[in-house]
Amino acid sequence: MLDTALHDSKAIIDGLMQTHKVQFSSVETGIVTFVGRGVALVKGLPAVQAQELIRFQGGALGIAFDLAFDEIGVVLLDAYEDLSAGAEAHRTGRVVDVPVGPALLGRVVDATGRSLDNLGMLRAEEHRPIEKEAPAILERAPVTTPLETGIKVIDALVPIGRGQRELILGDRQTGKTTIAVDTILNQRGKGVICVYCAIGQRTAAVARVIAELRAHQTMDYTVVVVAAGEDLPGLQYITPYAATSIAEYFVEQGQDVLIVYDDLTRHARAYRELSLLLRRPPGREAFPGDIFFIHSRLLERATHLRKEQGGGSMTALPIIETEAQNMAAYIPTNLISITDGQIYLSPDLFQKGRLPAVDVGKSVSRVGGKTQLPAYRAVTGELRLSYSQFEELEIFARFGTRLDEATHRIIERGRRVREVLKQAEHEPRSFCEQIVIMAVLNQGLFDDVPLAKIDDVERTVRWVVDDQLGELCRRIHAGETLDDADHRFILDVVRQALDAKQIAV
Repeated sequence: MLDTALHDSKAIIDGLMQTHKVQFSSVETGIVTFVGRGVALVKGLPAVQAQELIRFQGGALGIAFDLAFDEIGVVLLDAYEDLSAGAEAHRTGRVVDVPVGPALLGRVVDATGRSLDNLGMLRAEEHRPIEKEAPAILERAPVTTPLETGIKVIDALVPIGRGQRELILGDRQTGKTTIAVDTILNQRGKGVICVYCAIGQRTAAVARVIAELRAHQTMDYTVVVVAAGEDLPGLQYITPYAATSIAEYFVEQGQDVLIVYDDLTRHARAYRELSLLLRRPPGREAFPGDIFFIHSRLLERATHLRKEQGGGSMTALPIIETEAQNMAAYIPTNLISITDGQIYLSPDLFQKGRLPAVDVGKSVSRVGGKTQLPAYRAVTGELRLSYSQFEELEIFARFGTRLDEATHRIIERGRRVREVLKQAEHEPRSFCEQIVIMAVLNQGLFDDVPLAKIDDVERTVRWVVDDQLGELCRRIHAGETLDDADHRFILDVVRQALDAKQIAV
């Protein structure tokens, strides 16, 4: 009798659902038990996923971060002044994601895809999770193509390849961001999409970078992703992952991408703050035990894909800040071990006006040297070693020791090399210009030029490249090497130009 009644009731309910299109759904609702600075603890969401978006009463969003047996730790992404213990928390059923696609080019957004540039809402057709596994080893291809930074000292002595991870580190105010921005400026017309990711920077500093990008008309191939210093630590934490997902969209379309993380020191501090607030066990310098993992899983996503995978590449330039030139500190050593080389900026060189302040002795590229154009590799092959020897000899010469003629020539040549490697900000140089300058430098054209006249000679060389060496530049970019006749031709053309401008060498 009871079974018959239950069967009839079920039939009635099914009939009503079919007739009136009624659908039933269950929504998990939890209760907030604690709210701290940028974090909250929630009970009552037993089926929540890791990194799932949680919507709180009032509309604020958070990410399920710590999944314990009886409660979850949530990292907040929105203002939480109205959030308090006892408020409701609801699952959304989706992990945190970010809009991707060509609609983001030229835009300034945060990690959730909200517009920060007053140009209206984004109309991206696709969203992707901010976290993704790095490509497998068999999906990766060797790094074979150079990334032209336009900075002579880097392209010549610490070259970078497309798909490489090159760390930029140094004390504060030594020009780290300038190097990254100049590299972005030099990608105009080279088919490289750029993503600039600002983490924990002052709003004024980020606005200055954006103004420089717009002034040089580079925003048409650039996306800026921002988490300012006054933003919540949760937003700062997810920002580099969101920027990487934006970059990966273009990589999977077969394009080359340059991504700048400025900077990962502040990212590590934001993660430490979240971990301590959520009462995770502290380790060295109060950082949690997985601080290495959060950066390794981020930077491992930068690579060069095989042709079967689309052939795109992502070149990563993470920036970190050292204190008192201590490269052996915890976070710097972690990132040095993850990346394929580092560019170290010395505050001593910066104070002496040797800009960019790249310390050649402490900088290295473990991959990029193989990607240099053959003509470039030929003119800079011994330059790094000879320049390091010069710096040692110059220190020795300061003690007033009498020097033989050969040593004196090495020091004088080295001083001219150092002068040639100086470069003003936002003035990138093409590979062809750099190769011609290095070629005439190797042939001794600068040896008798006073240091004060080096700039005049270099300007003349750049004019010659633009006016008379177009065919030679085409051959250089095609991968051809320069023979002795080419070097003699370059030297003769430059000498004639200097004579015409009445610059004595």
